[in-house]
Amino acid sequence: MNIVRCVAPGELEFTAHSALGSPPEGWALIDVAHVGICGTDYHIFEGKHPFLAYPRVMGHEVSGTVAEINGPAAVSVGQEVIINPYLSCGTCVACRQGKPNCCVSIQVFGVHCDGAMSEQLLVPVANLLPIRGLSLIEAATVEFLAIGAHAVRRSMGVPGSRALVIGAGPIGLGTALFARIAKQQVTIMDVSAERLAFAARQLCFLVIDASKGQVLENVTERTVGTGFDVVYDATGNSRSIQAAFAYVAHGGVMVMVSVVQDDITFSDPEFHKREMMLIGSRNATNADFEHVVASIRAGKIPVDRLVTHRTTLGDSPRDIALWAHEKDGLIKAMIDVSGSG
Repeated sequence: MNIVRCVAPGELEFTAHSALGSPPEGWALIDVAHVGICGTDYHIFEGKHPFLAYPRVMGHEVSGTVAEINGPAAVSVGQEVIINPYLSCGTCVACRQGKPNCCVSIQVFGVHCDGAMSEQLLVPVANLLPIRGLSLIEAATVEFLAIGAHAVRRSMGVPGSRALVIGAGPIGLGTALFARIAKQQVTIMDVSAERLAFAARQLCFLVIDASKGQVLENVTERTVGTGFDVVYDATGNSRSIQAAFAYVAHGGVMVMVSVVQDDITFSDPEFHKREMMLIGSRNATNADFEHVVASIRAGKIPVDRLVTHRTTLGDSPRDIALWAHEKDGLIKAMIDVSGSG
């Protein structure tokens, strides 16, 4: 079978690999159909991922078809599926509390172990979800959208909450879409005029252009001086995260959707004065995946607008290297592995 492997930072190769063979007990062999290219994949290619061993087959936003199953499963051979790429232990303190998304020893396809930029992939049957009426391309967007759906669920924001999403990349846009589905009043902020234009024109969101400065003044004006009830940071930028504390209303919530290596500092008196909540949001659960599937089926998520770039497995080394630096018009890029279109 063919794979795309990141041999070292800046070096991708399209190469043949030995067949995976039959799955072990409790696992399934999947014929990969589509793989979304994530910011994590670009970071791996650029050598910016802190905990990655090279070489690595990337890819964790996956749809495919079941080729073989070993043992009982809720899906069957020939069925089209979405893959939950988070491999949890099932026994740690988080897993016992129904939070496998933050398992103590979590493994993620394409990061901690080889992923789906490959014609086939071995997956635990518990990590397979039926597509249920989605196209294979739509199914490959479910994982990244589930990140935003999980963040919104974590926010505990009620209908009518004024929400600010900072960062108009794929994760931020997904968060904004699911905040809107939750009936929050959403504004998106970014420094990219192009991405803000996409959010405003294609997705009909209110926006704040942070590149022009006076951000706090804009927040004050937009919220009549009170701040936002919920602030989601999806920037992966420590300075942005630290600044965002000032945008939260008294009694409000800040959800850290992105993660950075830096320490985050904030004013403790301001934090306590507002009785803020600070919430981390990591990955997603099967419940979030199901929510995304239902939302796409209901026509609430315009996948056709979000998937802006496409490539094949063979061409992806060239295109990933290009898109890592040339992001004009890029929201979500998709690899067609199976040739299904």
